[in-house]
Amino acid sequence: MAVFDDFHETLDPRWTQTCLGPGTLSVSQSILRMIIPKIARGEYADAQIDDYGTLTRAQFPWRPPLRMEVTARASHPAATRTSTEDSPHILRGTAGFGFWNYPFSVRGDILMLPESVWFFYASPPSNMALVPGIPGWGWKAQVIHSMRPGTLLATLPTALATGWGLLTGNERPASRWLQRLSGAQEALLDVDITAWHTYTLEWHAQEALFLVDGKQVLRASNPPKRPLGFVAWHDNQYAIATPRGVLRFGSVACEQQWLELDVIRIDPL
Repeated sequence: MAVFDDFHETLDPRWTQTCLGPGTLSVSQSILRMIIPKIARGEYADAQIDDYGTLTRAQFPWRPPLRMEVTARASHPAATRTSTEDSPHILRGTAGFGFWNYPFSVRGDILMLPESVWFFYASPPSNMALVPGIPGWGWKAQVIHSMRPGTLLATLPTALATGWGLLTGNERPASRWLQRLSGAQEALLDVDITAWHTYTLEWHAQEALFLVDGKQVLRASNPPKRPLGFVAWHDNQYAIATPRGVLRFGSVACEQQWLELDVIRIDPL
């Protein structure tokens, strides 16, 4: 089952449309725009399309091998390594597109650890520091593979290393164990997200290849193999999960901003 949508006149009926709070979706001149209006801290807005709608996880439509291609741009530049919550003129909240397991399902599935193969963005104060040496925010190619053999074996060492980090301030052991627990692999993307780029994912059983405008940016081994659903979204949420055991969620204030998609193509290989 191949998918091609260039947003000619309207959204394809295959997509489940989600607009929470004042978030909106619009289609104009064959462009899908996911809009977050000017919003205060503490309010939440989300604009999203996905293809798992009312499906259970066992019915999610995508598994390797496949090739995804998305042409996209954003209204504001991405946060960088040196960005802070107060940095001006950056895209706020989270955004992205790709495949995940919707781990927080409200449709009767049990809660699961996250699995994803996608392009993912987060701005400070988000700090999901899953890979040592890479900030917990920014525009990334990312794989998370928590539901794999051996994950449970990493749970106790991760907890002990997190406690050690809290006591001593030394986060290195916890960072390594957190990566083992999450199965995270990622690369920070040095691209101008306000310009159109073509983002490509080749998801195979043994590896996932990420490319931007044809240039490889990440090769990740042992990606998820379970069925996943496609999602593209933009919201004003933040999440903090650090090796020191800090876990916090919330929403950020922002001016009007958006993520635009020109083409979505998914082809089984």
